[in-house]
Amino acid sequence: MHRYRFVLTRPLQFLPVIFGISVITFILVRLIPGDPARNLLGARATPTAIANIRAQYGLDQPMWLQYLYFLKNLANGEMGKSILYKIDVLRLIVTRIEPTVALVTSSVVLSILIAVPMAAIAARNAGKAPDHAVRIVSTFGIGFPPFWLGLMLIILFSVELGLLPVSGYGATTGDKLAHLILPSLTVALSLSTVLTRSLRAAMIESLKSDVATAARARGMPERIVFWRHVVPNSLVPTVNLLAVNIGWLIGGTVVVESVFALPGMGQLLVRAIFSRDYMVVQGVAMVFACATVLVNFVADIVTVAIDPRVKL
Repeated sequence: MHRYRFVLTRPLQFLPVIFGISVITFILVRLIPGDPARNLLGARATPTAIANIRAQYGLDQPMWLQYLYFLKNLANGEMGKSILYKIDVLRLIVTRIEPTVALVTSSVVLSILIAVPMAAIAARNAGKAPDHAVRIVSTFGIGFPPFWLGLMLIILFSVELGLLPVSGYGATTGDKLAHLILPSLTVALSLSTVLTRSLRAAMIESLKSDVATAARARGMPERIVFWRHVVPNSLVPTVNLLAVNIGWLIGGTVVVESVFALPGMGQLLVRAIFSRDYMVVQGVAMVFACATVLVNFVADIVTVAIDPRVKL
């Protein structure tokens, strides 16, 4: 169990990261041009009304004092009050977190289901036509922007074929799953190309390893050698790559949720930025940052569990 000792100390290393992210987010949000009070009240708002709104939400205080209030709210498990929605930011985020979590989870699962078979086909036929086909598809897939790919899927499956809903999230479980198919497929097609290339290279390397050679010498069939020895040894670098890309995916939900009008945290962040709702932008950014840190932490644990030689 000493291999898992880092589980006790690693969270302490995350504290400076979270603190740095909070500082950068706080400063960048306030560098956005525009006044949230004027955006809320409209162009005909009087100076007195604007001053009252700024005083109500503490926007008339010095920036360093606003940041201390922000830290105080975080320490109390709060994120302030939304200027636009008039409710607590944390409660607002909770109402929007389900679509984002569902999108990220389904996209990752679908990406793995696509990447593993494609990488296995390419690795077991290295240098042959199937391998070249997988590499070409992966190369082209990397070049397709998610927003363009999402629009093409909408045109094909929703407009032309009428099989899937265009946008929204639905009310029942069945409706939600139907609304998640196209967004998840959009993300998975982009993410699986990266995973396929990495996993293919790792599998080809593992096929040449001493472990695979020894297994063949014991008379094991090639299929058993591949799935019992080659695949597990190829997962370590792919798990780390997947963790990095999940971090990108968490932030990238902004684009996909906007294309498919999913009422998740990405869409909430976009609207908050345009309305200069500082508290919501800070809150969503902090949740995204904590989620990314947590995903990398879980990836480290999975890496150690898969490969006993790895020590962190």
